[in-house]
Amino acid sequence: MYNIIGHRKVNYSISGTIIVASIVALFVYGLSFGIDFTGGSQIEIQATQGMSRENLQSLLKESNGLDVSIKTSLQGSFLIETKPLTTDEHASAIETIQVAYPDARELSFSSIGPSVGNELKQKAIVATILVFLGIIAYVSWAFRKSSSLHVKSWTYGVAAIIALFHDLMFVIGVFVLMGHFLGTKVDSLFLTALLTVLGFSVHDTIVVFDRIRERLKIGEEKTFEEVVNVSVNQTMVRSIATSMTVIFVLLTLLLFGGESIRSFVIALLAGMLVGTYSSIFVASPLLVSWYKFRSK
Repeated sequence: MYNIIGHRKVNYSISGTIIVASIVALFVYGLSFGIDFTGGSQIEIQATQGMSRENLQSLLKESNGLDVSIKTSLQGSFLIETKPLTTDEHASAIETIQVAYPDARELSFSSIGPSVGNELKQKAIVATILVFLGIIAYVSWAFRKSSSLHVKSWTYGVAAIIALFHDLMFVIGVFVLMGHFLGTKVDSLFLTALLTVLGFSVHDTIVVFDRIRERLKIGEEKTFEEVVNVSVNQTMVRSIATSMTVIFVLLTLLLFGGESIRSFVIALLAGMLVGTYSSIFVASPLLVSWYKFRSK
C-alpha cells in the first residue's frame, strides 16, 4: 500500500508550484481571448482546390488590410476570424476571396460586438463562482452525517473547492502559455470545457470522500490519517481507470477531430489529467492536514 498521505508535503509542493506558476504566467502574459470575448466577425468559407490557410491570410492582409485568424472545421471549411466588419468590409472580403477562388462560397457570417463580449466575460466569472458555491453546498450537505471529531462536513466541501481551484489554474496556465507561444485563443468553448472539468474533478473527489466516510464507520484503522490513506489507495485504481477511458476518447478527438474543436479538447484533456491527480494527491490529504492543524 502506498503511503500517499504520508508524502502529502511533497504533493503540496508540486501543486503549489503549479498554482504559483499559472498565476504568474496569467499576470505576465494574460489569456488571449477570441472574438467571443473581445468582439469580432467570423466568416465560414467552403474550401476549394488550391485554397489554404496561409494563402487566405496573406490575401486578406494584402488586399483588405485584415489581420485574420483561420481555423479549419470538421467539414473542411475555413473559419476566418477578424475584427468586427462593417457591411462594406464584409462584402469586400468575400469579393477578394471569390476573385482569387471563383468556386469559393460563403457558408455563414456572424458578428459579435465588444459589449456582448464583455458581458460574456462577466457571465463566465459569475458562472464559475456559482459552480464553486454550489459544490461547497452540495458536498457539505452530502457529508452532513460524516461530521465527527476528525473533520466537519463543511471541511469536505472546502477541500474539494481547493482541489478544483488547483485544477482550474492548471488549465488556465496551459492556455496562457499556448496563447503566448502558439497564438491559441480562448472562446466560449473554453468556458464550457472549464465547467466540464470541474464536474469531472469533483466527481472523482467525492468518490474518495465517500470511501473515507465508509472506513470511518467501519473503524478498522487506528488514526484518521490511516483511514484516509487506505481510502485513497482503495479508490485510486478506479479513479485512474475511469479517467483513462475518457482520456483515450479525447486523444482520438485531438488526433482526428477538426481544428475548430482542438482547443476545447486540449482543455478537457489537461483538466482530466490534473483532476485525477488532485482527487488523489490534493483533496484527501487536505482533510488530514486540517485535522492535524485543529488537533494542535
